[in-house]
Amino acid sequence: MSRRTFVNLVLVLAMLLTLGVSVASAAPPAQKGMTYTIKLGDTLWALAEKYLGVGTAWPAIMAFTNQKNIEDSTFARIENADLIHPGWKLYIPSAKEAEEFLATFDMSKPELLFGKRAKGQLVVGSWWTAGGEAEGLAALFDIYKAKYPDVEIVNATVAGGAGSVFKGVLKTRLIGGNPPDTFQLHAGLEVEGYSPEKYLEPLDDLYASEGWEKVFPADLVALLKSYKGHYWGVPVNIHRSNVLWYNKKIFEDAGLTPPTTFDEFFAVCEALKAKGIVPYVLANNGGWEAPHAFECVLAGTCGADKYRGLWTGAVAWTDPCVTAALENFKKMVSYANTDYPALTWDGAAGYIVDGKGAMYIMGDWTNGYFMSKGFTGYGWVQPPNTKGIFIALSDSFAMPKQAPNKDNAIAWLKVCGSKEGQEAFNPKKGSICARTDCDPALFNDYLKSAMADWATNAIVPSVVHGAAAYESWATDYKNIISLFLTTGDVAATQTALQGACVDAGICK
Repeated sequence: MSRRTFVNLVLVLAMLLTLGVSVASAAPPAQKGMTYTIKLGDTLWALAEKYLGVGTAWPAIMAFTNQKNIEDSTFARIENADLIHPGWKLYIPSAKEAEEFLATFDMSKPELLFGKRAKGQLVVGSWWTAGGEAEGLAALFDIYKAKYPDVEIVNATVAGGAGSVFKGVLKTRLIGGNPPDTFQLHAGLEVEGYSPEKYLEPLDDLYASEGWEKVFPADLVALLKSYKGHYWGVPVNIHRSNVLWYNKKIFEDAGLTPPTTFDEFFAVCEALKAKGIVPYVLANNGGWEAPHAFECVLAGTCGADKYRGLWTGAVAWTDPCVTAALENFKKMVSYANTDYPALTWDGAAGYIVDGKGAMYIMGDWTNGYFMSKGFTGYGWVQPPNTKGIFIALSDSFAMPKQAPNKDNAIAWLKVCGSKEGQEAFNPKKGSICARTDCDPALFNDYLKSAMADWATNAIVPSVVHGAAAYESWATDYKNIISLFLTTGDVAATQTALQGACVDAGICK
């Protein structure tokens, strides 16, 4: 079942328990714990209905089976309740065991569905569920498992909205005093939204002991310490926001050259439109994809210095360059696929893979997505007028003050910051190392080009991905640009952007 289905099922379970519908009363009275071998067509829900009397008791089967797996590897390890296979050996608990488990089960704590090894668990929270990002995370897990085999890793991912769904779940857990051991955090000002002084451990001592200031570049160090002068996360990568991906065959067949200016972009769009090809692919299902594209248009229209100034208050959002950027974006959207409100970022990337669309502006995790699909027919340039500009973001991992397995979390952070960890993670994720000593030979041609640009380009921060602005301001920005897709009202949108800057306390 999907994660959304999982949440819905647990809500139903909670209601049933509230109404007094007990597993024990519904189950056969002589039920005892038993082993069971999965047959074709089985589901955890159906097994729970048959042996425990109610389908919503399926989490108990998953949890008890996973604990049995630690004690006896002939039992299955169930990572996804929707993916069970014939021949797997399960443990179906007794009705009493199931009822006791479900009485304390909390849907926001996926770690309860997994067992504990001799040295406990490592609960890793993130929003990495697609393509190369999931493969990169798995590579880090493999390194950790080899070093710390007595720790059970729980991959507590929550998909959706470039982390917005995950962040809501995380904040609830932080406030409630039951956080994961570590969680994904965009480097920069995003951390302010988590009240770090209250809920997070500063990692200054870990940086000193690991010598990371010597191997992370100065621009990244400044970004990592941009909130209150402390390190709140350990970076695993550098991503570039501003990349225009294109389908090489479409361009070759049309006799076109990838555009580097807005005039060239619109000329290419006209030529492709005349051939019945979707010129520009857009997504906005998560409410962040179009704002992401617009930050690239904003940097290309305003230039690096003015773009930076918009986020520091040095440049007003009433500046004519913002007007021009909105006009450029409005025209770009007129060439886009009409189903963009329904597409996630990876769904839009699929247009390029399938040859359904020609160009797509998205960060370089798209490179990881293409690699995970075995797709090689893509090329890249910077979006219009952004050559020489590197819109940067960095994924890091933080540690809550109330992390239940602190020693395990510290060990995880050390893996994340290590050369070994970053060389395993980044080629799969589609990003470059945060460290300066990684071997370039491990990376594909796109990533080698990104390494070279990182060393020479003007570095500016991404707003959509937590580097440029406090979370509340970034959220306002995303909402304003998403609304602009519907209204197309340049003047009203520019006024709203200026107002958001004022509300953030940056503009006057």
